[in-house]
Amino acid sequence: MEEKLLAFKRLLTIMDELREQCPWDRKQTFQTLRTLTIEETYELADAILEEDLEGIKEEIGDLMLHMVFYSKIADEQKAWNIADALNEVCEKLIKRHPHIYGDLKVDNEEQVKQNWEKLKLKEGKKSVLQGVPKSLPAMVKAYRMQEKTKQVGFEWENSEQVWEKVEEEMTELKLAFDQNLSDPEKEDEFGDVLFSLINYARFQGIDPEKALEKVNQKFKRRFEYIEANAERSLEEMSLKEMDALWDKAKEELH
Repeated sequence: MEEKLLAFKRLLTIMDELREQCPWDRKQTFQTLRTLTIEETYELADAILEEDLEGIKEEIGDLMLHMVFYSKIADEQKAWNIADALNEVCEKLIKRHPHIYGDLKVDNEEQVKQNWEKLKLKEGKKSVLQGVPKSLPAMVKAYRMQEKTKQVGFEWENSEQVWEKVEEEMTELKLAFDQNLSDPEKEDEFGDVLFSLINYARFQGIDPEKALEKVNQKFKRRFEYIEANAERSLEEMSLKEMDALWDKAKEELH
């Protein structure tokens, strides 16, 4: 524990020094750091997806720096400091884990999550969806909303019902295109299909964001194989020739 506290103290000291002495660090604000923080968050997500433990360590350090940076700026504005932020999250964790710090009894993870959402509503949240960030990627947002509404009982009974909904939405999408409905109507139906598929994935214990990103990376590897092994420019090749290289990529790459 002492080693961890010393490392955190070292970061706080360096942040103070940089804010005082470095022209770039002195210039930063909440707004200028925001985009950089988002980028660092995605870099951490990449490292996690690749199961790169060294990369995860590095990106956590970068994000920790950003958290300390925001806290330093707030401290300068006499709004709050890093201790205030840490104590607030500690109090929140204690309050939302009455099965650890109180008398509540729970039997499983689902009961913990259900109680968490109930406590948030008691704390003044007007909706269980209030805590879902507006700027989340749409697929992640859909998954999180479905997870949260599940905790208050707004949930299908079984996966068969969810798949029936997927088929229903796919039928409506095909009908929208067959009848040549307006673009906004087609877009709505397409969105319904995606939302229902995400719901089905959730029921099956699949993270749809992770699943799609794995497919993205697989497509990237295979297409780059085509580029690397093509005997002439792709523009000059037929689709059949590129498909042949694609099949080779499938055999040689994982």
